[in-house]
Amino acid sequence: MTKKISYCSSLFSCLSLLFLFALISCDTADKTAKLGHQSILFTEASLGTIQEQYAQVPLFYESMQQTITDVDEQITLGIDVPEPKDLAGGYTHERHKLNYLTMQRAGKLYVITGEEKYKTYVHDMLRAYAELFPTLDRHPSKKSYSRGKLFWQCLNDANWLVYASQAYDCIYDQLSDEEKELLETKLFRPYADFLSIETPQFFNRIHNHSTWANAGVGMIGLVMNDEELVKRALYGLEDDGLNTEAKDNDGGSIKEEGQDRAGFLAQMDLLFSPDGFYAEGPYYQRYAIYPFVVFAASLENARPELKIFEHREGILSKAVYALLNLTDSDGEFYPINDAQKGMSYYSRELVSAVDIIYHFGGQNPELLSIAGKQNRVLLDASGFSVAQAIKDGKTKDFVPQSMELRDGADGSEGGLGILRMNYAGGDINAVFKYTAQGMGHGHYDKLSYALYDNGAEVLQDYGVARFVNIEQKYGGGYLKENKTYAKQTIAHNTLVVNQTTNYGGNIDIANKHHADRFFFDASQPDIQIASATDTHAYEGVRMQRTIALIADSLWERPLLVDVMDVESEKENTYDLPYYYFGQIISANMEYETLEARKPLGEKYGYQHIMEEARASSLMEDAKLSWMNDYRFYSWTAADSDADEFVFGRIGANDPNFNLRHDPMFMLRRKAKSTVFAATLESHGDYSPVSEFSRDAFAMVDAVEVLMQSDEYTAVEVRHHGGASFRLVICKKDNKADQAHTIEIESEKLSWTGPYFLQRK
Repeated sequence: MTKKISYCSSLFSCLSLLFLFALISCDTADKTAKLGHQSILFTEASLGTIQEQYAQVPLFYESMQQTITDVDEQITLGIDVPEPKDLAGGYTHERHKLNYLTMQRAGKLYVITGEEKYKTYVHDMLRAYAELFPTLDRHPSKKSYSRGKLFWQCLNDANWLVYASQAYDCIYDQLSDEEKELLETKLFRPYADFLSIETPQFFNRIHNHSTWANAGVGMIGLVMNDEELVKRALYGLEDDGLNTEAKDNDGGSIKEEGQDRAGFLAQMDLLFSPDGFYAEGPYYQRYAIYPFVVFAASLENARPELKIFEHREGILSKAVYALLNLTDSDGEFYPINDAQKGMSYYSRELVSAVDIIYHFGGQNPELLSIAGKQNRVLLDASGFSVAQAIKDGKTKDFVPQSMELRDGADGSEGGLGILRMNYAGGDINAVFKYTAQGMGHGHYDKLSYALYDNGAEVLQDYGVARFVNIEQKYGGGYLKENKTYAKQTIAHNTLVVNQTTNYGGNIDIANKHHADRFFFDASQPDIQIASATDTHAYEGVRMQRTIALIADSLWERPLLVDVMDVESEKENTYDLPYYYFGQIISANMEYETLEARKPLGEKYGYQHIMEEARASSLMEDAKLSWMNDYRFYSWTAADSDADEFVFGRIGANDPNFNLRHDPMFMLRRKAKSTVFAATLESHGDYSPVSEFSRDAFAMVDAVEVLMQSDEYTAVEVRHHGGASFRLVICKKDNKADQAHTIEIESEKLSWTGPYFLQRK
């Protein structure tokens, strides 16, 4: 069954609409909408100001005009409420998604302009859904652990309810009691019960899915003044009957051992670290931030006594600022864990988050610069507040900072180090990951890092194997290669032991452990440095990785130094891969290309990497240079005679072309305890117009490991001009005020703190 309504396509349709207006319209002589209930979107005062002044505030007015264009186009096309059948990317999925987005926007236009067509559109759409919903069983697709009704998974149904509740709020006071009763008994209360009581495995998790469910149920409860639904949303179901063995489709636990809380407040307390870092990573933090902030704004308007934006010392504000700092120079989020590349703070979720946090979270003028780049605002009090402040010239630049974001609800589960260093014409940005697993969307990538040069990926994190909302690619869902490759340790720029994945790829074990921060220092102008350890990813192996950006006049741009210290009592095979972009320019080892190329291995992601060449006899220092976007990059590493060097490419055993065929190289070493020490430098450029290259050769001459003891690791980096520096890293004592003295090559070195940089 498909419910379609075309406006004024016939005389009968027009007469029907006139009859409908007589039933539900307020006094049409007064085109200014009034609030008769406590709206979740507006206060009486804020609405009056917007109605009087919106045409005088440029960004708000422009956002409104674009919304009018988009909504009017949908009104002209008529209402289509098809019977659900498709997965993400399919027609019915995308139609219902467009319906809820358009409804919400039409509702806001009605409240601001008083134009009857917008109220009528929302009303007719909701009536069509009220007719359809009671006829629906769960979605015919059985791919999800929580099948929805309008959509293949309850997550999307919860999206629908979050947006539809806002649309209903906008026309609520213009409906008769009979109309409200019909919509609430046929559609809204059954929908809220379906997402919660009937699907507890979806509603009562500590997860972004449940955040959407809590927000949807809570927001419709606020509109209907249903205290039972609001309580259910805030505190979860009292008795959910769930057990800790149940899993979702990504292998994540439905209910963690010891979990005794659920609901929106539990999500705020348990999903964010004290610094605002979200357990699943920035991609899903971006997705989840919308229900967090829009439900919070609804509560602030309708239940101000809760002081929701003050909860946990302003955790929602911290979460938004964390998100804005989890971006590269182009505003794109770091693709940590299951993340699609290219998602950025230009998304509708971040437009909402920036506006709402500005309005309710202290009106920080730095947020206005992000809003200005986004070039659109919400059509409500928060969006108007932002647009008015921009008009009044209050904008200050938001400058992303070098920072450490702790992970875990109490901040004790590792973290993420962001190192940024500027140079003339750009910046170098290293992202060092030493977090907890990240639940079902987490990757097995302990102590991995990625590198960016002026927004461009130099060493990449693969992200997710998924084509979101592209129906031809497994319905837009996660591809099997996400589990067999993208999540595996070998898919990341970090150490692999004995060609196996962290924790043996066991998600239950992984969720019990995390890496540990050792130290982080971004206070010095010439060095920014982070160090972290892990002792659980591989049994009997201690890893400590230190990533540093060092500024020196000898180098045109900041130099990255990478030191991986490994300790083990037994011999292992260590693989350290790096995933780069571009064309190889030179290599100082003698390698042999394979005529018959073959996968690097049979499992743990190795089966998806095609070996292209191998070198088994290396120079004292391994060197590799490549060019990407007309800029040169060089990697120099200390090695041993027995090391092997492998050139590879993603894409083996990929019959459906689900993986990107990106290049990689890898250093392989057999040892017990050892140190991998390397530098990566950005240098020079090439002009295809003049056909001249500049500074195409690396400045680093050599990298040497000077010490590996129980307490210290020391490396030396030599410039080709003869100058050098030494970096000494503590392994036992990370206190900032601890004094140290060691001797290297008959020279005594003394310093205070967990590291020492000596220039020679």
